[in-house]
Amino acid sequence: MPAAQRQAFVHVVEVKMVDQTGRPGETPGEGAPTDGVRQGPAGEVYDWYTRGMALLGHGDANAAVQLLAHAVAAEPGSPSVREALGRAQFTAGQYVAARETFAWIVAHHPTDDYAQFGLGLSARKIGDLRAAVEHLALAAAMRPDIGHYGVALRGARAALARA
Repeated sequence: MPAAQRQAFVHVVEVKMVDQTGRPGETPGEGAPTDGVRQGPAGEVYDWYTRGMALLGHGDANAAVQLLAHAVAAEPGSPSVREALGRAQFTAGQYVAARETFAWIVAHHPTDDYAQFGLGLSARKIGDLRAAVEHLALAAAMRPDIGHYGVALRGARAALARA
């Protein structure tokens, strides 16, 4: 990139940083004015959701968690956004957080088989085998056509029997 273009690019980035934080190099919440300044990443909730899912699909679960957490904060009643966050949390190894996210979905939408499945897998990862079996059994009963639900249930039952 020629020097003139590089300098123009740097200027644009600096302007965007000022627009988003109030001062160059300052992050929101650290003395930056909040009136009229957007908190969180650029874009709208749908943008955060799609970028988060793309990051998750490309193996960057921790970055996906960050974007999807902003989306959930903006749309707390959306089960699909929460499901995406739960998936990212689980993939990032944040099993307690994933369990809480899936538990919220199950509390509000008890017939959501995938949320039951996610809750069961998360519970197993943190060692709550009874809860894991309960939720995996519900998921498998709701959707017996999904083979990996049954496989996960059998694994959780075997782990519980060994405990």
